[in-house]
Amino acid sequence: MADVVITMKIMPDSPDVDLGKLEGSALEKIKAFTGFDNHKTEQEPVAFGLKALKIMFVMDEAKGATDPLEEDIGSIEGVNSVEVTDVRRSIG
Repeated sequence: MADVVITMKIMPDSPDVDLGKLEGSALEKIKAFTGFDNHKTEQEPVAFGLKALKIMFVMDEAKGATDPLEEDIGSIEGVNSVEVTDVRRSIG
């Protein structure tokens, strides 16, 4: 099977949520789920000071759906929602 690149958008509860701490917690869960430590993160302005956290990471396609990971990240304190916005097969 191939590797896939997943883009996940995490919305915090409020602009007061520490995105650095949220990012660290999410990356721990992603690494435990995928077994890879290959990722890229960015913050995307939404509105009124609220920023979404976008994390792109690699996982084995054989793992299947990301639903358990989304639920796990959604349980982190300060997370309002988690959504996979893109899934692509990696090339090379």
